[in-house]
Amino acid sequence: MPDVSDIELLQNYHRQGSEAAFAALVERHINLVYSAALRHVGIAAHAEEITQAVFVILARKAAGLRPDTVLEAWLYETTRLTALSFLRGERRRQFREQEAYMQSTQPESTAASVWPQLAPLLDEAMARLGKKDREAIVLRFFKEKNLGEVAMAMNISETAAQSRVHRAVEKLRKFFTKRGVTPSSVAIAGAISANSVQAAPVGLAKAVSAVAIAKGATASVSTLTLIKGALKIMAWTKIKTAIVAGAVVLLAAGTTTVTIKIIHDHWKYSWEVPHPDQQVLAQAPPQVTILPARFPMSENGWVAGNGKGLAIGAGLNDLLEFAYTTDARMVFTTELPRGRYDFIANLPQGSAQALQTEIQRKFGLVGRHEMIETNVFVLTVKYPNVQGLKRSQIGGRIYLNPQFGEYSCAGQPISSLTYFLELYLGVPIIDRTGLTGRFDMDVKWDDLDRQHRNVDGLKQALLDQAGLELVPANMPVEMLVVEKVK
Repeated sequence: MPDVSDIELLQNYHRQGSEAAFAALVERHINLVYSAALRHVGIAAHAEEITQAVFVILARKAAGLRPDTVLEAWLYETTRLTALSFLRGERRRQFREQEAYMQSTQPESTAASVWPQLAPLLDEAMARLGKKDREAIVLRFFKEKNLGEVAMAMNISETAAQSRVHRAVEKLRKFFTKRGVTPSSVAIAGAISANSVQAAPVGLAKAVSAVAIAKGATASVSTLTLIKGALKIMAWTKIKTAIVAGAVVLLAAGTTTVTIKIIHDHWKYSWEVPHPDQQVLAQAPPQVTILPARFPMSENGWVAGNGKGLAIGAGLNDLLEFAYTTDARMVFTTELPRGRYDFIANLPQGSAQALQTEIQRKFGLVGRHEMIETNVFVLTVKYPNVQGLKRSQIGGRIYLNPQFGEYSCAGQPISSLTYFLELYLGVPIIDRTGLTGRFDMDVKWDDLDRQHRNVDGLKQALLDQAGLELVPANMPVEMLVVEKVK
C-alpha cells in the first residue's frame, strides 16, 4: 500500500479491523523504531521487545490519534519513552549508569567519523527538542524525506519546513558542543541520515504485527509489564505538558497567583517531580532541601552536574555520597535512619558543603575520610584479548541481572564493572587492569540465590570469559567514616 498515508492505514485498521493495513504500517516504520530502541538499550533482544511494545501501544491508541499526527515522530517519541520504562524496570537504582559521552579529539570530516561520537547522545538531544523540531528531524533525516514531503507531512510551506529543519539541526549542534562533541551542522545531518536507522532483524515485523494486532493479548508477561510502564510515562508526560500549558495561559491573563496555586497543588516544590532531568535541576531556585520521598520507587531519579545535584527517592547513603563528593567506600559507626528522601543542592557555589550541614542538622550525622586496612579483591588482566572483553568506540548501556548470574555492557569503562563487582561481592575492588577507554563485555555464571551468591562462579566466569582475575589481598583503602555528632 505505497500510496496510502499512515493515518489512512491506521483508520483502516481501527474502523475496519484491517490486519493488512496495520502490517503495512509495521513494515513501513519498524526499522525506525528498532534502531531507536537499540541505541537506548544496546542489546538486540531487548530492542526487539521494545519494538513489539511500541506497536502494541500504537494498536491500542489507534482510535485516539489526531488526523494531523506525524506518525514517524509519534513512534520515535513512544520508542524513547518505552525504552526509558524498560531501563528503569530492569536496573536497580544503585546501578544507574553514568551519562555516556565522547570527547571529540579529531577534526570531523565525514558522517562515518562523527557518528560514533553522536550516537550515545543523539536520543537525549532529540528529547530536548520541541515537538515540531523533533518531527522535522525525524522526517528529514531519520526517514530521509525531501523538504517537500516534510512540508506536506507537517502541513506547512516548503520554505517554513527548510527553516524548521535548519533551526532544529542548530539546536542539536549546540547540545553536542556543550558535551564536548563539535561537529558542524552538515556533519550532524549527514551522520543522522546515514546511520540513525538500520534494518530490523528478519521476521521481526511479522512477529510484531501478530502481537500488536491482538493488542498485546498474546504478549509475554515482561512485554505487558513494559507496555504498562511506557503508557504510565506517556500519560505523565501528557499531564506535565498540560500543566505547563495551563500555567502559560494563566500567566498571559495576568493571574500569577492562581498559576502558582495550580502548580503547588501538584508539587509542593517545583523540582520534586518523578524522573527529574537536567532541565528540572537548572530551573529550580537555588536551595539545599531534604524531604521525605514523595513518590513510589518506580518514580525515582537522579541528576547531577557542575557541583549541583537532585535526587528523587534516594537513600541517605546517596545524600552522603554527594555531600562529601566522594567515590570512597562508606563505613557507618551508627545505624542510618531508614527511608527514602528527595533532595536538592543547587547553590551557585558550595552545594556539597551546605548539604553536609543540612545532613548534620536533620540527622545528626557527619563524615570524615580515613585510610583503613581491609580485605579487597584486586582486578587484573590475566589473559589479554579474550573474546568476552572487546574494545568499543560507542558509548552504550549496561544490563544487569545478578540474581541469575549475568553482567552485560556495551561501550562502558572498566569502572562500571568494578562498581558492579563491589556491590555484588561486598568488598572493595581495586582496579589494576590498566585498561582505559570503553569496552563491550558479556559474562554469565551459575548464581545461587541472594543470600548465598556464587563468588567462585563469578570469579571463574570473569577469568574464562573476559580474561580478568580477582586476586584476594589486604591493603589500606580510603573510607568515608560516617558517625553521630558527639
